[in-house]
Amino acid sequence: MVLSSLYMATLEILKYPDPRLRLVAKPVAEITDETRALVESMAETMYAAAGCGLAATQVGVDARIFVIDTAGEDE
Repeated sequence: MVLSSLYMATLEILKYPDPRLRLVAKPVAEITDETRALVESMAETMYAAAGCGLAATQVGVDARIFVIDTAGEDE
C-alpha cells in the first residue's frame, strides 16, 4: 500500500462508475503517521460531505480503512 505523504483537508470522493471503486482494498499492516493523516483527512471529507461514513477506496486509496460517526444529531 502506497499512501501519499501529503493529504489536504478534504479529499475528492470518487463517484460511480469510477473503476477504482471496484478495487479490492489491501490490509493495513502498520499504523503510521501517514495513515493517521489519511484518517484525519477522510473524517474531514466525510463531515464536509454531510456523510456518516467513508471508506478509503472512496477517496482513491486502496487500503482497508474507513471512518464512521454513529453519534446522534444532539451528541
